[in-house]
Amino acid sequence: MNILIVDDHPLIVDSYVALLSAIESNKNTTFHLAYNCKDAYDKVNELKASETPLDIAFIDVSLPPYEEMNLRTGDEIGSLVQKQFPNCSIIIISMHSEPVWVNRIVKTLNPIGFISKNDINFRSFPSIMEAILKKETFYTTSIMEAQKEFVVKNIHWDEHDSKIVQLIAEGLKTKDLVNYIPLSLSTIEKRKANLKRQLIFEGGSDAELIERVKKMGLLSSPINTKTVIK
Repeated sequence: MNILIVDDHPLIVDSYVALLSAIESNKNTTFHLAYNCKDAYDKVNELKASETPLDIAFIDVSLPPYEEMNLRTGDEIGSLVQKQFPNCSIIIISMHSEPVWVNRIVKTLNPIGFISKNDINFRSFPSIMEAILKKETFYTTSIMEAQKEFVVKNIHWDEHDSKIVQLIAEGLKTKDLVNYIPLSLSTIEKRKANLKRQLIFEGGSDAELIERVKKMGLLSSPINTKTVIK
């Protein structure tokens, strides 16, 4: 397995290598290290040129830029990795968790992992690696809270939206939601379409909507579907 680690603090890079090396599944891993956007750009292109697969990339967002190639942030390096290695699992790491900023990263990059440095310690890495190797999404608490805050403030998420996604997650068809939510079918469909547009960004299926909502921790407790609106 090949893992790329990009961070502008060599001590932090060394710490990641030590923590990841201690995990049994990484015993035969080759680590590729970069400390700024230029290093990362060169490393990614070297791997591509040598036909070396890149399996996982841990990328800090705040990096010294590579102005010649218009690369100024870690998420731009993430986009480069995605283009060169579409199957690579990208984990974004940052000290920041502002809602608008988090939403921008998720919208443009949609990383499989999104980690606030304030949420992790040396005990976290086995769980992170286990999720990533299973191709499961791993977002830390601060990132999920930031996503929730952005949705609530900017999409005007309310109780009806919660019920719509919860009931769909429980297997109900959209046409049947009028039996449980005091809205017309056309209003429910408009709300669902808006949620898809805002959360999936390019529209998508009901399954994709539910997956996104689960990632953001926005699913509430199960609804009693025996309670039907008369």
